[in-house]
Amino acid sequence: MSLDHLYLETTVHPGYGQFFTVERVLYESRTEHQHLIIFENALYGRVMALDGIIQTTEGDEFIYHEMLAHVPLIAHGGAARVLIIGGGDGGMLREVAKHRSLTTIVQVEIDNTVIELCKRYLPRHSQGAFEDPRLRLVIDDGLAFLADTADRFDVIISDSTDPVGPGEALFSRDFYRLCRERLNPGGVLVTQNGVPHIQRETFIDTHRRRTALFADAGYYGAPIPTYVGGLMAFGWASDDAGLRHQTLETLETRHREAGIHTRYYTPAIHHGAFALPRYLEAQLRERG
Repeated sequence: MSLDHLYLETTVHPGYGQFFTVERVLYESRTEHQHLIIFENALYGRVMALDGIIQTTEGDEFIYHEMLAHVPLIAHGGAARVLIIGGGDGGMLREVAKHRSLTTIVQVEIDNTVIELCKRYLPRHSQGAFEDPRLRLVIDDGLAFLADTADRFDVIISDSTDPVGPGEALFSRDFYRLCRERLNPGGVLVTQNGVPHIQRETFIDTHRRRTALFADAGYYGAPIPTYVGGLMAFGWASDDAGLRHQTLETLETRHREAGIHTRYYTPAIHHGAFALPRYLEAQLRERG
């Protein structure tokens, strides 16, 4: 492979993949848990991949992070304590920290090397959020933390990798059960849930697991170019069914009062994001 045609090819799904040209490698090594590379791409800016799978890019990370952070926080309307599982690049923390009403933010990340390297090579993601005085950063496995802690939260955000390797446990029934036990009454769990057009079984199976544990479970979505294959799904679970069905007027009022600046998220997008394509609704009915 010549330097003139250097590229990273990634195949998350059998028979389908994508590639990114690599203008310059900024860092590459194996951490305690996984292989990590951060490089520059002409279209997406700086890009991070773990074990050969693209995790985040400067070009479109704001869509993912805004939708996974602001939808549950605005829908809840009164969250004070938030738990982030994963999210070592800092983008999720950046968006969560915009909510001035929060008193406590706990982030649990299994790989401290990811955090340190992203602070250095992807500083636009965190934008100093790791220095927020409300943050308690815990280096641990997310499932183990939930099993051991007595803390409770209003919102739990699972910003995980795909359900392989270190991220596999964060799609299990045990993980969802522990999240439910650690949520305050009226709390919300949201999860990264992949691209359902391709990850059909994961989409159906995780929904079934959450439905068995929570009074209300569903999905919302957003198109994120990096995560190829169509609409990206975000899992939603709560014991308060009303939170998923806030009126547009309520969402607009809360967004205005929060005073946060966003590039993708709007109350109207939030309101419409829970409307799934008919074929995905049919899949959930088929196996639900």
